[in-house]
Amino acid sequence: MLRRALVAISASKRIHQLIVGAPLTRDVVARFVAGDSADDALRVTQALQAEGLLVTLDFLGEDTVDPVQASAVTDEYVRLLGRLGAAGLASGGRAEVSVKATAVGLDLPEHGEKTATENITRICAAASAAGTTVTLDMEDHSRVDATLRIVAQVRQEFPDLGCVIQSYLRRSPEDCEALAFAGSRVRLCKGAYGAPEGAAFATRAEIDRSYARCLRVLLNGEGYPMFATHDPRLVDIAGGRAVAAGRSPASFEYQMLYGIRPAEQLRLAGGGARVRVYVPYGNDWYGYLVRRLAERPANLVFFARSLASRG
Repeated sequence: MLRRALVAISASKRIHQLIVGAPLTRDVVARFVAGDSADDALRVTQALQAEGLLVTLDFLGEDTVDPVQASAVTDEYVRLLGRLGAAGLASGGRAEVSVKATAVGLDLPEHGEKTATENITRICAAASAAGTTVTLDMEDHSRVDATLRIVAQVRQEFPDLGCVIQSYLRRSPEDCEALAFAGSRVRLCKGAYGAPEGAAFATRAEIDRSYARCLRVLLNGEGYPMFATHDPRLVDIAGGRAVAAGRSPASFEYQMLYGIRPAEQLRLAGGGARVRVYVPYGNDWYGYLVRRLAERPANLVFFARSLASRG
């Protein structure tokens, strides 16, 4: 119930105004968002890499219905990748970028999928020039097929384009089967969007069991799995299954969000695992933050305590 309520809150304009306008909110957001600018993103990237962590950067924004805005977001990613490359932060995929298809045109009323595909191709070209990769984020259930079509098309030119599968959707184990081939980069997360009952699991236990099934499929395949979770049980399952599947630590990675369980990120990396931190930046942070609370409601307690600690 709490998860569904938080998903609904993410779409509420009234609650959006209340939270964004709260005088203490931005101080708390700084724990989860690198900052407003690419300068902030590069600063955080350098700090995390100095601690032995990998990074994926997300320029916040989605649901774009203006072609000029879609182009502007694409330009931001291209500039960011150029700066990562020039600073020596991108080589070997040490810092990559994550992109939402709706941020670069998928929802445009005319030629949305075509525009998004062209813009993502531009971003992939910039990433390739910088020596790194791109991962295409997954959004709500209604956009899964279009997103996977874009991935398939862009991978013809840039086969290292990563994609995301969300375990809360009932279809996800089959999608993992289709994507578990050599060279395929797949991020597995639980997901934090609403969906009809027939399309999605409703309880945490069901979503976790689906995650474990998808995890096994990806580890038994020939691709490169990226396990995005803060759940200690699923982290342990991933590590154990990797050993059972004969996987080396270099053949998969863990991913966690900036500001969530940083000590665990360092512990895993210190033990020889590849650990990538998902670092968002930009001023359009509201939807991102509320979905993080929905994805792991324990974060709501942390967020509330953070607000209280500044009162």
